[in-house]
Amino acid sequence: MAADTVPTTEAERDARTLHGADEDRLSRDGGHRIDPAEIAIGVVIGRTSEFFDFFVYAIASVLVFPKLVFPHLDPLTGTLWSFAIFALAFVSRPVGTIIFTAIDRAYGRGAKLTIALFLLGGSTAAIAFLPGYESIGIGAALLLALFRMGQGVALGGSWDGLASLLALNAPENRRGWYAMIPQLGAPLGLIVASLLFMFLISALPAEDFLAWGWRYPFFVAFAINVVALFARLRIVVTPEYAELFENRALQPAPLLETVRSEWKTILIGTFAPLASFAMFHMVTVYPLSWVFLFTEETPVRFLMIEAIAAVVGVGAIVASGILADRVGRRTVLGATAAAIAAFSGFAPQLLDAGEFGEAAFMILGFALLGLSFGQSSGALSSNFQPRHRYTGSAFTSDLAWLFGAGFAPMIALWLSSQFGLIAAGGYLLSGAIVTLVALWLNRELASTIG
Repeated sequence: MAADTVPTTEAERDARTLHGADEDRLSRDGGHRIDPAEIAIGVVIGRTSEFFDFFVYAIASVLVFPKLVFPHLDPLTGTLWSFAIFALAFVSRPVGTIIFTAIDRAYGRGAKLTIALFLLGGSTAAIAFLPGYESIGIGAALLLALFRMGQGVALGGSWDGLASLLALNAPENRRGWYAMIPQLGAPLGLIVASLLFMFLISALPAEDFLAWGWRYPFFVAFAINVVALFARLRIVVTPEYAELFENRALQPAPLLETVRSEWKTILIGTFAPLASFAMFHMVTVYPLSWVFLFTEETPVRFLMIEAIAAVVGVGAIVASGILADRVGRRTVLGATAAAIAAFSGFAPQLLDAGEFGEAAFMILGFALLGLSFGQSSGALSSNFQPRHRYTGSAFTSDLAWLFGAGFAPMIALWLSSQFGLIAAGGYLLSGAIVTLVALWLNRELASTIG
């Protein structure tokens, strides 16, 4: 496939014209290598926008939707139903990957990314106009579920391969460092979302916040998605990216063919980061719900704790990159999974130990999350054959989030409400055990990233 036959859209062609001077310079220099630092900027912007969107919905799932959509239920049951709808995005993500892989193959990466991010932004903005149960009854829950599935389909389609491109262009002795860069988007998105909700709750009377104040973060999320779209398209439309597409390093392969050929890598890649993804919700979404439902703590104070802990998470993610380059990604993943297993034995009970206990739980949790999450994404991407790397990585990521995180808040909240906080620790322990087993089983992982 020649570079000029790669599917393009008019927007992609215009963008390439806009950056024609850069192309001429590259041609003169004989270079066809994208600067990893430039890719990193696009990756961080894109991931931060996605996770901001994610956490805006997650926080609203605890503070808003149980009262707006399920006021006829008790607070715990309403929150559990809210978390059930929350999980629908993870269920629908693989569907989005299937749909948008076909769009990618037919119309190009730029068209796929544009449609996916506008679907994501449109679904998010639609939630901002959601009427409550008092207006349309059960229709409010059905609409929320529809919009949430729209977000999930869009997230499956928003996979742009930039993280894979970053890995392909990273120096061999710094792959752990560049592997952690996309993960910075999670704590950065949480910091912005938490501070925004904290400001609105502090500034508005409770009635006004529940009536209209909570809707503003969803509008902000739409605006951020538009900015992120152009930041990512700027890289996607470059000739270097097209060259990798031509060489099949980032070409979407048919999903069924990828699954048949790479099922083992997909299976192990789904469960290898389970400890990290379970931990992800255990220190972000779940503790907010427990504190809000079962303690006298105010949402404002806990959101501030969450933002501060997320800053610790940023530092831990950066540290994971340094450690991975010194001792190996497999070692970091295994050691942090063991540490999460130890953490699960006592840490959840800290949520019931007052203000100091909550702060200790969040800071310790985010430190461990950063170390594990920083190296969890695409740990097995190099194990895929080049033809299947793009599609295989996308589908594996979808499944990892589905099994590792999709139902985590709902399961952890139900377990802890029925059997105490120690049961939530047991749930987290199960994720750590699965990760350790997956790492032990995958002999190829040891030889490729150890």
